Order: sequence, then structure tokens, then C-alpha cells
Amino acid sequence: MTDPAVTAPRGRSADAWPLIRAERAALAADLADMTDERWETPSLCAGLTVREVLAHLTAGASLNAVRWMAGVIRCRFDFDKQVAMRLAEQLGSTPAETLERFRRVVPSTTKPPLPAIAMLGETIVHGEDIRRPLGIRRDYPIEVVTRLAEYYQGSDLVVVAKGRIEGLKLVAEDGPFTTGSGPVVSGPTLALVMAMTGRATYCGELEGDGAELLRSRCGAE
Repeated sequence: MTDPAVTAPRGRSADAWPLIRAERAALAADLADMTDERWETPSLCAGLTVREVLAHLTAGASLNAVRWMAGVIRCRFDFDKQVAMRLAEQLGSTPAETLERFRRVVPSTTKPPLPAIAMLGETIVHGEDIRRPLGIRRDYPIEVVTRLAEYYQGSDLVVVAKGRIEGLKLVAEDGPFTTGSGPVVSGPTLALVMAMTGRATYCGELEGDGAELLRSRCGAE
């Protein structure tokens, strides 16, 4: 049976929240019963373990616009410093506590001053930053990753995506997503999303005349 949240109209930001909750719950389930050693696995985010990336997701779901701005001011507009500070607040003393903190925010609709679709992007992209190094695979509903690809192709908010694919034509092989013009980059929608957000690891799943150019534009985000 198709989840009604997946087929909800795309025009309203609030429609993203059921998808965000579903993705958070799926990630929490995938990370249950991991050994402490596995939690120290390097993620696809440079310098961060999978445990630290999960704490970052918890922080994002716990930070409203007022607290976000207060942190920006406290960190003197050093956004990387604020990210590190908020991550540390949510890490907890053990991996079990890190996971439990994340479970508590699964239903949260708290967010920084970002559109809800950006929070869906954070959940899926950082979820892959965690899953991929751990060898965990998730079959995302094609409607969800297509919606995310459509968002990123027109946005440089949070991560540079629109600028990264400039002058390229992206074509999904497993769904309806296509955008741009120029040398073609084709492959799974998820791999296109991850490459758009700078994850070079996923460029191995892409092909076409523009694939190497896109790979050269990728880096840790």
C-alpha cells in the first residue's frame, strides 16, 4: 500500500513533515543494536563519525529560529562553530544516548529558519552520510527522492546544489526527474541527489558525458 504522505501534493511545505518523520524513524530503526565500535565509523561528512552526524540531525530538529539566531550571535556568525556547538549539545555520553535523543525528535516539527523541504533533504542526505559507510541500504520511495531532487536543482540554500550542476543535464534512470541542459549525467535519482549535494562517493553510480565534470565539482559538505 502506498503511504498517503508520499503521494501528497508537492506545493505545500507542511506536506514534507510526514516524509521527514518517516525518514527519521527509518534511520533510527537502521541504527538500532549497533556496537559502540560501529558508531565510531567515519561518515561521509569530513571529520565526523556516524554518531556525530546523527547528533547533528538531532540538533537540527531541536533548534528553532530564535535559538538558531542566538547561537549565530554567540558564535559571532561563525556558522561552522555553531554547528559544532549544537552537535556537542546533542551527542550524549554514550552511543545509546545519542540514538535515544534522535528517537525523541522523530516527530518534531521544530526547525531553523529553513523550509521544511530542506529539513527532508538534511534527513535523507545525512542519513546516507551515515548509512553508506556502514553498508546499510535503504530503498527510498521514488516520489520522495524525486521531490528532493526537484528542490535541490533550484537551490543553493544550506548546500551548493544549483551551482554545482550548472551547465549539465541530469536525467534519472529510475524516475521522472530531469533538469538542465548540456552534457548528460544519468543514474539513480538518489545518486543524483547525493552528487548534487557534493558527495563524490555516489558519482560512481552516474554515467554520461557530464559525469566527470560533476565529480570534479563534488567535495565534502
